[in-house]
Amino acid sequence: MSSPQLVLASGSPRRRALIGQLGIDFTVVVPNVDETLLPGETPEQHTERLAQDKAKKVAAEHGDQWVLAADTAVVIDEKILGKPDDADDAFAMLSLISGRWHTVFTGYCLMNKALDKRFSGTVASDVFIRSLTPEQISAYVATGEPMDKAGAYAIQGIGAGLVQQVRGSYTNVVGLPLAEVAILWERIHGLQVLVGGQS
Repeated sequence: MSSPQLVLASGSPRRRALIGQLGIDFTVVVPNVDETLLPGETPEQHTERLAQDKAKKVAAEHGDQWVLAADTAVVIDEKILGKPDDADDAFAMLSLISGRWHTVFTGYCLMNKALDKRFSGTVASDVFIRSLTPEQISAYVATGEPMDKAGAYAIQGIGAGLVQQVRGSYTNVVGLPLAEVAILWERIHGLQVLVGGQS
């Protein structure tokens, strides 16, 4: 008997890789939602709301399947750092977080429209970026890696050399709190998820 199928509402290759590690059979549908920050909305509220919005959008067309969506925000000085607009923007972001702690929030939502079930939450992790010289920042920006990453770095890539310490979930910083998702999937289906894709 095949395992229950999941629809991943995300175009992120990082999230696809993480879900793949759980051995869950899944397909990908990329939603298009307005990601504008609402007045008075905290990063926790913002990421969870967007995860819910993404899940709802995909569940409208895949109502009989479980849909998983997520949204990640990098926050420092109460400011959300999105994906950089260009190399100068990436340089500015990295200069801001250099030698400092910042927080990564990921909101997640697992939904099944037909069953009228929805589970959501937000996970926070604190990350310390080592002190970087302008030359080091320029060299990292030149790799191109920061350009499609919130906060302008990838902890699972070349950017791992910038991260000196993480407090909390590592996979949350990558883009999906994997333990929380695995716990939900096990609770919903009454089966064990074995990391590594083995059964």
